[in-house]
Order: sequence, then C-alpha cells, then structure tokens
Amino acid sequence: MPLVELETNLPADRLPAGLEKRLSQAAAAILGKPENGVTVILRPGLIILMGGSTEPYVCLRISSIGLVGSAEKNSAHSARFFEFLTKELALGQDRILILFNPVEPWQVGKQGTVLTFL
Repeated sequence: MPLVELETNLPADRLPAGLEKRLSQAAAAILGKPENGVTVILRPGLIILMGGSTEPYVCLRISSIGLVGSAEKNSAHSARFFEFLTKELALGQDRILILFNPVEPWQVGKQGTVLTFL
C-alpha cells in the first residue's frame, strides 16, 4: 500500500527517464513490500522556495501502514531513500526533504471499503 509522492521544482524534462519505475522498485525494496502494492506519483515543475532558494529541490512523501512508525525505521529508510535520490537526481542532501506519514488501515479506502475489512 505504500504511497510515494515526489514533488520537485525540477522540470519534467530534467527528470531521468523511467524514474517512476526505479522509484517504485526502490520503495518496494526499502520498505519490504511487493512492488505491485506501491503507488508512485511524480509532481515536477512546481514552484518551490526552500531556505530562500529556488535551486533544485525535492520533497519525498512516504505514506504507509506499519512501515514508517518509528524513528529507528524512518532513519534506516531515510538513508536508503537519500542514497537513491542523490544518485538519480544529482542533488545534494541539503536539497532533499523526506516526510514519513504513518497510516492506519481504517484511513485507506479500497474496493468500496477500507483496508481494515480487506
């Protein structure tokens, strides 16, 4: 169920081809989930000012049930996502922010109900 949202001020033509697929694969491996359960959303070309600068910047949001609920888990996940993003996008770590959003099964609707009942 992990939802991975990448928001950036980089224009779409500056994102590497196939980034969404590689991000899906990386998220599945990092979070220990099957890739067929991962959703990736890319939002390029946004107007973003961070720290007074409009230099290239990425905000990665990870929403998941039971995988992002502790500092220890998030620290380990963060290191691996930072490694992926700095390599893929040629950005310094100071231009990347990761937000982990723990989600409960009753907060996710699917197939006409919520995950609690599936």
